Amino acid sequence: MKLIIAVIQPDKLTDVKNALVEAKVPKMTALNVIGCGQQGGYLETYRGAKTEINLLKKVELQIAVNDNFVQPTVDAIIKGARTGKIGDGKIFIVDLAECIRIRTGEKGSEAIG
Repeated sequence: MKLIIAVIQPDKLTDVKNALVEAKVPKMTALNVIGCGQQGGYLETYRGAKTEINLLKKVELQIAVNDNFVQPTVDAIIKGARTGKIGDGKIFIVDLAECIRIRTGEKGSEAIG
């Protein structure tokens, strides 16, 4: 079991969701986050004062999958999020020690579904 964490541009969320549904991975958690990476930020002028904006709006997706769904999930995220420009995002894959479905008490691969 793996936890896939993807940080993407907010305007690419619909494209990523559609690509994940096509890959038969419809379950996810989405969070609005702020952050910066290689993209850095930009300068903005507000009432004559220049301000550096270096924490940009992003969307973080958290998707728990069984091992056989890792590559299809990663491929779908890349398909939906890639523009070829700096700021497309990152994907992190983390080992998932346990998963428990609260409603039924199922554990492990069965709980992920």
